[in-house]
Amino acid sequence: TGIFWNFLEMIGRRGINILITLLLARFLMPGDFGLVAMVSVFFEIANALMDSGFREALIRKKDATANDYSTMFITNILLGLVAYSLLFIGAPLIARFYNEPRLILLVRVIGVVVIINSLQFIQIVDLSRKLDFKTQFKATIPAGVISGMVAIFMAIKGFGVWALATQMILSPLFITIFFWWINTWKPHFTFSQESFKELFGFGSKLFFSGLLDIVFRNIYVVVIAKLFTSSITGYYFFATKARDVVLQQLSASIQKVTYPALASIQDDDLRLKSGYRKVIQATTYIIFPAMVFLAVLARPIFIVFLEPRWLAGVPYLQLLCLAGLMYPLHVVNLNVLKVKGRSDLFLYLEIFKKILTLVILFISVRYGIWGLLVGQVATSFLAYLPNSYFTARLISYPPSEQIKDVCPALLSSASAGGVLLLINKIAIIKVSMFILALQVFAGFVVYLLLSKILKVESQEMIWEICHASFCKKFCKN
Repeated sequence: TGIFWNFLEMIGRRGINILITLLLARFLMPGDFGLVAMVSVFFEIANALMDSGFREALIRKKDATANDYSTMFITNILLGLVAYSLLFIGAPLIARFYNEPRLILLVRVIGVVVIINSLQFIQIVDLSRKLDFKTQFKATIPAGVISGMVAIFMAIKGFGVWALATQMILSPLFITIFFWWINTWKPHFTFSQESFKELFGFGSKLFFSGLLDIVFRNIYVVVIAKLFTSSITGYYFFATKARDVVLQQLSASIQKVTYPALASIQDDDLRLKSGYRKVIQATTYIIFPAMVFLAVLARPIFIVFLEPRWLAGVPYLQLLCLAGLMYPLHVVNLNVLKVKGRSDLFLYLEIFKKILTLVILFISVRYGIWGLLVGQVATSFLAYLPNSYFTARLISYPPSEQIKDVCPALLSSASAGGVLLLINKIAIIKVSMFILALQVFAGFVVYLLLSKILKVESQEMIWEICHASFCKKFCKN
């Protein structure tokens, strides 16, 4: 049921974001997205500092008390203020690094989001521990609609990059307001040093791991923004955002629910392995066709929804989708370490992978923007082996079994993608919304049929989850 509501929330929120992003792109220039791309890494670092791993530490704790909640709440607010202060002071340095004076005010204004998020995270923890994703659905959907409408109005009126900035601020602001209005949890304003030490002991390693991940996940944006034009940065950032709208949220909708659920059986390795097999099958069953279809249909999508000036970003999106195929496998394997409480191994693993990223980045940057994109694909595939190593040791779920579990979904996705590619090659009708919708429909029909023929386990499992959730909501018995 949690997955059902979280999936609805993801579909609604991401659907709204896709529509808003496409509409904004019609009125904004690639350079506007490039400016936001330049500073996005600093906002993510500030948010990571504010969170500091406390959220996952508290979700994982079996016997969390009111003192734990209040301690985290106070800590997050204080860390949020510190993080925003660092952004405010460092804004001129960021602008000087990119040689872009407009970034000073942009950083100082959008940076307020960090403080807003510090008021939101404790509510997310409380609702996640209760697996109450229905309430999160009620909060995020209206917030996305309101912030998106305001941003589109500003883009039409010629506010440029400030339309994007306004959306980035208003969305978390309204989500936070709705959380505090709907959820029953209220702070007690008590602080426990013992609780802080316990939560930070586990969370700190996740914080440093997350910090490394943020820096290196955004290192390509930083390098591209430094070496190339703001337009090229805008193409890359827009393509990344378009992919992640599908990729990260589809994966997160399942991971967000299963992390607290599987954390409750962390001491039972057999049940944990069984649970993670289902997670990895369900996630890849959704992610694989999404990435394949998005890559194959990238050009028709850009033609239908965007202005011609954006067509140069099509190959960016296609290569990023190829790299994104491995994302669910990375997330699931790293989640095992968090559930088992091995945040130390998590940190060591992240350090090793970042060294790998630097080596590939150093080699690929010599070949320009295309070398960097191909380098990302190589990094994504090479990182799978170290990510899966400890999963094999901790719960006896080796790479060979994982690959066997995901191969049917991958084969079905590739075959369905081939059908779409063939339609693209032989199509003589001008690309339109109807033709694009027909292609998507045909692709999913082929995918579902092949999944049925290959007897993909996750197809039946997902159907049972959706059917049970629907009956619980709408049936009397």
